[in-house]
Amino acid sequence: MPTPLLRDSAMSHAIAPIPVLLEIVEQHIAILTLNRPEARNAISSEMVRLIESYLIRIEDDPHIRVCILAAKGDKTFCAGADLKEIASGNARGLATRRGGFAAFVQAPRSKPWIAAISATAVGGGLEMALACDMLVCAEHAELALPEVKRGLVAAGGGMFRLSRVLPRAVALEMIASGEPISARRAYELGMVNYLVAQEQVCETALDLARKIASAAPLAVRESLGLARSSTDHSLDELWTLNKAAAHRVLTSEDARIGPEAFLERRPAQWTGR
Repeated sequence: MPTPLLRDSAMSHAIAPIPVLLEIVEQHIAILTLNRPEARNAISSEMVRLIESYLIRIEDDPHIRVCILAAKGDKTFCAGADLKEIASGNARGLATRRGGFAAFVQAPRSKPWIAAISATAVGGGLEMALACDMLVCAEHAELALPEVKRGLVAAGGGMFRLSRVLPRAVALEMIASGEPISARRAYELGMVNYLVAQEQVCETALDLARKIASAAPLAVRESLGLARSSTDHSLDELWTLNKAAAHRVLTSEDARIGPEAFLERRPAQWTGR
């Protein structure tokens, strides 16, 4: 049964709906949901404060092994920054020192994140998805960094992260023109892990999260950490980091538990240590 960490808006009586929700499902999976569909889930300063507090909670909770970034509504996953707040002079409130835009794109995260994109993701919304490790997209969704059309730049990581997940020429065209590509093309080019019908996005993301959560959490974190940094170091540096990660995993309790469970043909009861 899901364990809500925050009351749903339906339980909050006359209080306005909470714009970001966090819940734990199936013990080891956290779902962070943008809950402002009436504003295309555009990031507000209130959402930023909630996201930062939730990310800290997720990182500090040893029971959480994998996280999903989702959004309410069937039109837009996230439209990026709330332009009304920018126009009112509150642009600074849309980022934090720890996490950058939306308190998310630069936030330190050791656990795997899956973006469940059930609708169009543009601007900062796509940058939040790019900050995740895996993407599940609805077939009809579109992905875009339209900032240049507004005299801006995709300063939340889009200018460099996009070219890491797409062929360089395609990424440069998207960045320079501001034009979108379809989720299907992104899937064909290897940017998206799964392309499914809109109503299947959340369940597909959950299925992927379950597979990750069933693996040894320490081994997942160490493997993912090295893979994430693979473009930031020389080959010699990577071998050094590889050796250190392997040592931490091989001297852990889980390195003993895993082989024992395999030989005894039973599920492993991971400790994360």
